[in-house]
Amino acid sequence: QVQLVESGGGLVQPGGSLRLSCAASGSIFNIDTMAWYRQAPGKQRELVAVVSGGTPGYSTSVKGRFTISRENAKNTVRLQMNSLKPEDTAVYYCNARGKTMSRREFNNWGQGTQVTVSS
Repeated sequence: QVQLVESGGGLVQPGGSLRLSCAASGSIFNIDTMAWYRQAPGKQRELVAVVSGGTPGYSTSVKGRFTISRENAKNTVRLQMNSLKPEDTAVYYCNARGKTMSRREFNNWGQGTQVTVSS
């Protein structure tokens, strides 16, 4: 089993910053991709940022404001969010894809962390 635990959400004023963290643990052989998604009330879950072995990718709405980083040795991924806007308000989910020690593929999600941008 592979578990993802997120932290770092909260309430911040417009223009402020937050940093989200996600740690993967369990029977992990390797992690190919780690990503952050978000889901606002009444909307579908959308990809925010993704990192694998190459250049990170970002949605158009966050490019230039958010930075995703990965620490492979600790199976962690972080999302630095700057210049936050009210429309960034959502539940943010961590996602990881890879293989377990028994070489079975996994595609797991964290429990989600609330980010609220409001004055």
